[in-house]
Amino acid sequence: MTVSLQVLYPTDNGTTFDHAYYAGKHMPIVDQHMGPHIENVMIIKGLAGGPDVPAGFHAIATMTFRDQAALDSAMGAAGPALADIPNFYSGQPQMLIGEVQG
Repeated sequence: MTVSLQVLYPTDNGTTFDHAYYAGKHMPIVDQHMGPHIENVMIIKGLAGGPDVPAGFHAIATMTFRDQAALDSAMGAAGPALADIPNFYSGQPQMLIGEVQG
């Protein structure tokens, strides 16, 4: 069963997010440490929450894994990526682990 990990970066409380750092420095760290276990990565930069509504998230990263074991292995290797978060985001990210249904 394919599983996903989504990392959501809310815009709450005036948080800041450095998109250039995220793309140029953080994602290569993710790739180096977690990449061997990841099947696919999609990064969404928040633009809006609807017509004339500010985005609720700076960004959302979605990673898919072959199965729970692959996700567990990736999370076991995620230390450097997790430690890097304060370098580009001033808040606390949210995470969602889920079963891919379609």
